Amino acid sequence: YQPPIFPSLESEVAVPSAHAFVQRCHRTWTRARETLLQVGARTKAKADRHRSRPPVYVVGSKVWLSTKNIPLRSVSNKLAPKFIGPFPVTKIISPVAVRLKLPPVYRRIHPVFHVSKIKPVFFAHINPPVPVPPPPRLVDGETTYSVNRILDSRRRGRGYQYLVDWEGYGPEERSWVPARDILDHSLIDDYNQQ
Repeated sequence: YQPPIFPSLESEVAVPSAHAFVQRCHRTWTRARETLLQVGARTKAKADRHRSRPPVYVVGSKVWLSTKNIPLRSVSNKLAPKFIGPFPVTKIISPVAVRLKLPPVYRRIHPVFHVSKIKPVFFAHINPPVPVPPPPRLVDGETTYSVNRILDSRRRGRGYQYLVDWEGYGPEERSWVPARDILDHSLIDDYNQQ
């Protein structure tokens, strides 16, 4: 058999059995597709009965982001926060997906999340919202926080530790930090001159 060079010029060959076979295959494919669509619709309806409706998010609303699938640098996963944020919603992709505005620290994380991974921020009148602390800055690929001032010092081993008041954080967040971790040495000099 030599295939024709120009198939469009080849005369129509009437083979009734081939035509009947193609029609039978097409009917079978159509029925199988319709059945699969019906089964999918029934399965979705059954699954939707057990699902709760997700909250309706609007652009600009604040949400908490679950850290379940986000690798955080923490001493222990057990002590790591369950949710981080709050982050503003910048775009509604679909009823079940939203885009968040993440700080540069999380630049490697894709900003679109399913609504099961976020929860809305609720503010009570009794307990007003706490001001959101500033996100850490990136210096040489490391996350750093700004120091407001040094409050105290103590000797530990061969070096000193300083009680640091962090910029944008409350007094409950003050912590003892080794001298090597303070990048702005002028703060140490100012404290020592007091």
